[in-house]
Amino acid sequence: MARSNKISIAVPTGALLPGSLKLLARAHIARLSAPELGRKLLVERNGLRVVLVRPADVPAYVDHGAADLGIVGKDVLWESEGAHYELVDLRFGACQLVLAVPEGSTLAGPETWPPLMRVATKYPRTATWWFDARGQAVEVVRLHGSVELAPQVGLVDAIVDLTASGQTLRENRLRVAGILGSSTARLVANQASLKTRTDAIQALVTRMREAVGNGG
Repeated sequence: MARSNKISIAVPTGALLPGSLKLLARAHIARLSAPELGRKLLVERNGLRVVLVRPADVPAYVDHGAADLGIVGKDVLWESEGAHYELVDLRFGACQLVLAVPEGSTLAGPETWPPLMRVATKYPRTATWWFDARGQAVEVVRLHGSVELAPQVGLVDAIVDLTASGQTLRENRLRVAGILGSSTARLVANQASLKTRTDAIQALVTRMREAVGNGG
């Protein structure tokens, strides 16, 4: 695969896009706005290639060298087994991965869990690991759409999902029964890029780390 001479960074679309663009501007790396980007998926600015991809695809772009750097939620990294390096906690996009049950459910702590718990989630790897670590047998039902519906129709006992404010859970009459972890945006790097483009990559990483430290 032909490789561009420009340093490239994979930026996630969706909820982390505004924070990512703000950070790039604060670090004096690239000034881009969502309206300016429109439907563009690749933008070149000041010797930098910005590649817009789905959040779940960021690790793949970085791992396979299509991007030297990437901005991605820690929740995505939990589900990835890639060979990237995690460099900086970017401190935006904060949310929690939680175990949630219907408001009227008797499920609370581990002592109330059934012998086999059925759980719906978009995070099967993380959910399985968390329950295994507690000695709990679990049947994970992987869903790609809104998981909040699953307990209401009797598909599962509980869900494992991300929440920032808890509003969606409350609207669907669900309550938090456990916290699996906390997630923020992270800066990741391709291993080969760090070795072959050390100076250029480290310069960008330093600017982004300083921008995070300055906090705006």
